[in-house]
Amino acid sequence: MNSDASSAIVALFILGIVFLIWLLPILSIMLSSRASKSEKLAWIIAVLFISWFAWIFYLLLAPISKRNKN
Repeated sequence: MNSDASSAIVALFILGIVFLIWLLPILSIMLSSRASKSEKLAWIIAVLFISWFAWIFYLLLAPISKRNKN
């Protein structure tokens, strides 16, 4: 394996790790039971457009409205 192929593999590996870290807040919101489906969608859109700050706000503020336990 030459040096160019080796560095390309390392670059792809690093990009994969960065992508997984970027995806972490979205997965966390999707799998959470703290908010309703419509609230989750709003939080995910906020994370996509505002970045990690929205995820921090989600952890601090969700759920926005009280859910019925029926």
